[in-house]
Amino acid sequence: MQLIEVLLPVLVILIVSLSVHEAAHAWSADKLGDPTARMLGRITLNPLAHIDWIGTVLFPIIALTTGAPLLGWAKPVPVNFHNLKAPRRDFAIIAAAGPISNLLQAVVFAIVLFMLGGYSATHESVLAEIVRLGLVINVSLAVFNMIPVPPLDGGNVLAGLAPEGFARVIDQLRPYGILILYALLLTDVLKKIVEPVTSVLFGLLGLGA
Repeated sequence: MQLIEVLLPVLVILIVSLSVHEAAHAWSADKLGDPTARMLGRITLNPLAHIDWIGTVLFPIIALTTGAPLLGWAKPVPVNFHNLKAPRRDFAIIAAAGPISNLLQAVVFAIVLFMLGGYSATHESVLAEIVRLGLVINVSLAVFNMIPVPPLDGGNVLAGLAPEGFARVIDQLRPYGILILYALLLTDVLKKIVEPVTSVLFGLLGLGA
């Protein structure tokens, strides 16, 4: 597929995937007693409610046109801890809802890909290749977001499961989370963490090399 043929499908899939991800955060927060996201109109699959024009559109376009690592994000869902019965535990559940939604989307793409003929069909069908991209993007989003570094979902899950003393240490790292992530990215440590996990998930979902 030519770059222009890849760019639009990837961008659309990324926007939809991130929108579902954020809507899952909002829905779970509402179910756990915090209506903040619902009142802000975030329990919706409408991308306009979730798009961050830099993180959801600009950065992915730059990455796709330059060959840089594909990184993207949407507007974070606000959560009021005071509305949660068990703040740390409930916030961990809310955080986990996003990556879980991406795994569920990946399963849907895997089923569709199987119906189209499996991984081998991607060499012959543009539609199958687009479906494969949807699977890859969602698995990658799920794994990346579960890296246990705040402000990623994995950091929030870890803070919710850890003993209070360790959870406070994680909270103190939050302002430096982006710097830690870039350090992991530039030193190739991030790649070594993410690739083995994504490879296992790709195999489980029937995606070839």
